[in-house]
Amino acid sequence: MTHNESLDRERVQQLMMAALDGEISTDEQRELDALIAAHPDVAHEWQRFQRLKEVTTGMSLRTPPEETWDRYWQGTYRRTERGIAWLLVSIGTIVLFSYWAWHAVLAFFEPGSDPLGIRLAIAALTIGLVILAVSVIREKIFTNRRDPYQKEVIR
Repeated sequence: MTHNESLDRERVQQLMMAALDGEISTDEQRELDALIAAHPDVAHEWQRFQRLKEVTTGMSLRTPPEETWDRYWQGTYRRTERGIAWLLVSIGTIVLFSYWAWHAVLAFFEPGSDPLGIRLAIAALTIGLVILAVSVIREKIFTNRRDPYQKEVIR
């Protein structure tokens, strides 16, 4: 196929789409009619486009049964309720843990409670556990966001 034939085919496509959309001028309509009369393959393609337009124009979406909508709304309510529940559980846990941690820190620094060596060992252990927990949580979050096998592979 030469470059001119490719441009002609492109022009034919443009004319057919304009005619199907009702946006064709009279000069362009005459040009399309001449191309359809001169080329059987263009006439065949034009008939296929016209049939396709008829079919797609007459199509309508089926309305889903009422039970489908019921399941949809139940799922939506369930997810919303669980999201709110987890939010409240998280807030309560954070508040209680913060309260406990504050009192633990106050007791830790209370003079004469434990020898200095034991307090330093407890502080090192606590700081190490916190750093380790943050590292593991950060890695899990990063992996879940970026690992395609977590979401796309069906086991």
